[in-house]
Amino acid sequence: MNHQIAIAGVGSAGRTHARAIATLDDAELVAGSCRTESKGEAFAAEFDCSYYTDTAAMLDAEAPDVLAVCTPSGAHLTPTLAAAEHGVDVLCEKPLEITTERIDRMVAACETADVRLGGIFQRRYTPMLGVIRDAVTEGRFGTLSVASAHVPWWRDDDYYEDAWQGTRDLDGGGALINQSIHAVDAIQWLAGAGMDLAPGVNPVAEVFAFTDTRAHEGDHIEVEDTAVATLRYRDGTLGQILAATSMFPGSEMEFRIAGRDGTAETRGGDLSTWRFRRERASDTDVRARFGPEGDGGDAPAPLEAANYRAFLDARAAGERFALDHSEARKAVEIVEAIYESAATNAPVSLPE
Repeated sequence: MNHQIAIAGVGSAGRTHARAIATLDDAELVAGSCRTESKGEAFAAEFDCSYYTDTAAMLDAEAPDVLAVCTPSGAHLTPTLAAAEHGVDVLCEKPLEITTERIDRMVAACETADVRLGGIFQRRYTPMLGVIRDAVTEGRFGTLSVASAHVPWWRDDDYYEDAWQGTRDLDGGGALINQSIHAVDAIQWLAGAGMDLAPGVNPVAEVFAFTDTRAHEGDHIEVEDTAVATLRYRDGTLGQILAATSMFPGSEMEFRIAGRDGTAETRGGDLSTWRFRRERASDTDVRARFGPEGDGGDAPAPLEAANYRAFLDARAAGERFALDHSEARKAVEIVEAIYESAATNAPVSLPE
């Protein structure tokens, strides 16, 4: 099967998607849409595809199999609705949208039209995180105690100048929903691997959080640049999320999964700790592959290509995509609860 793909939004995310599609032997980028003519024409010239100023017009003219939605976060709803109206499957950049209410409108439209809605969370396809998740599934950590993610990043003021990032309407929030959404998704995906949950049920049960704007003042940003949340998962595991663009000069993303029988810690692309009460012969190889001197387990480049590969394979086989709308929605549900907790100064429970 040759999958014809169009892209809504040809900014930095759209260009990353175009490069990922180019690595796939059964996919073809046919068009991109963008309201800015100069940007759209440059994109079309670079990637040898057509260009349209309107997504619906592009879907009319090209009739693609899949629409990749790469517009700003708070502008994912409209192109997804257009795709549903045209009977076109959707693969949507993170987050699916900036509120669960808007996501649910996307889901309803796609279900009515009987088209697929999948998400982009390419960090799930990092071999190192896959090894950690397998260990959780196998119960190697024993009863989990902690599942945490830290994103101690920095963004200069000019990052937010004349940009949709840092705005309530298009970003939906700040450091948490934008820069840290991959970490939010990854930590719930890792911790949830050991839980027997119905599809769509979030492994996070309750949050308590604080958010603030600490390093960017005035007109630079409308939302938080610092967020700290405490999590209680449904099996009793505790955790934390740190999300920041306020920590100069910035450091690397970190994950920590630990329990009675073992600990895994990552920093950036490296596995810094991999220790178990009951060691296996394979653990030495894991430390060598994913430690600072390792090769990272031959992760695909770009990782988005692996995300596409999984989506297109599920589509061709008529099977459920592991990162379908019910799964991709979970990160936004957690973020929404964190924002509510920070606003009310009270713990917030997530629905079962």
